[in-house]
Amino acid sequence: MGFRIAIIGSGAVGGYYGGKLAAAESDVHFLMRGDLETIKRNGLHIHGPAEQVELRTINCYNSSAQIGPCDLVLIALKATANHALVDLVPPLLHECTMLLTLQNGLGNEEFLAKSFGAERVLGGLCFVCLRRISRTEIQRYDYGDIVLGEYRRAAQPRTHEVAAQFRRAGIRCCVTDDLLLERWRKLVWNIPFNGLSILAGGLDTAAMLADEALGASALALMEEVVAAANACGHALGHDAIEEQMRRTATMGSYKPSTLLDWEAGRDLEIEAIWGEPLRRARVAGAQTPRLEIVYALLKALVTGAKSA
Repeated sequence: MGFRIAIIGSGAVGGYYGGKLAAAESDVHFLMRGDLETIKRNGLHIHGPAEQVELRTINCYNSSAQIGPCDLVLIALKATANHALVDLVPPLLHECTMLLTLQNGLGNEEFLAKSFGAERVLGGLCFVCLRRISRTEIQRYDYGDIVLGEYRRAAQPRTHEVAAQFRRAGIRCCVTDDLLLERWRKLVWNIPFNGLSILAGGLDTAAMLADEALGASALALMEEVVAAANACGHALGHDAIEEQMRRTATMGSYKPSTLLDWEAGRDLEIEAIWGEPLRRARVAGAQTPRLEIVYALLKALVTGAKSA
């Protein structure tokens, strides 16, 4: 079964997965504004290990009203821009439209459910090292997998249909019956490495692993995330820490996405990645002192930068 697909948020993540789907001849429509004319003129190009995607002509628009109703909407905006979805999403909806958020952190599915109805909402975890290196080029450094699940329910037939659509595009995609468990699993990496990369003054993953104190801090934060997940009712094992450290060791000198946002002066997803997990951990009675410190320091940095 094919879907008419809209992409909201055509940066590195939306451009990569939307581009892969379009290259596999899925019916993909990109919402673009600032880069619209450049993309129309020059296309979209994806580079990566054993991967070269050249999209000379793509369907792109400067308003969701021009796209019209779709079967599947991929949401790849930063969580800091969720307020914009209230206006962007409605023109894309028909009675059975699915909303798939590929955003980081916790709380995004809840926002979509409250705004558009829980029955529409799916979530995807993207395990990928990406960077948008120009307005028309996306570089994939490693991985690219997606874990896909339903909001607050087990996988449905439609979940497997969406996963099959990704697989046809050459994207490794598996389905989970516990989306929140997988969200916590990804936070095992995002909380320490995105946070410490900024707090340590702009270090990449290789530099952080090479520093004994930072490596120990990352491990301690990972332990807290695993403990918080379990306190919240999600049985996350310590093997998640070993797996994420193994993945990190293969990334080379990779700059996490939040560090790139910080260096570019863009808003940081502080609440989704650090704030909401911390609040849920507190409610569940988990002790997360290091997470509290990272969250407080990041908020202070952002406040200071805005007032400078």
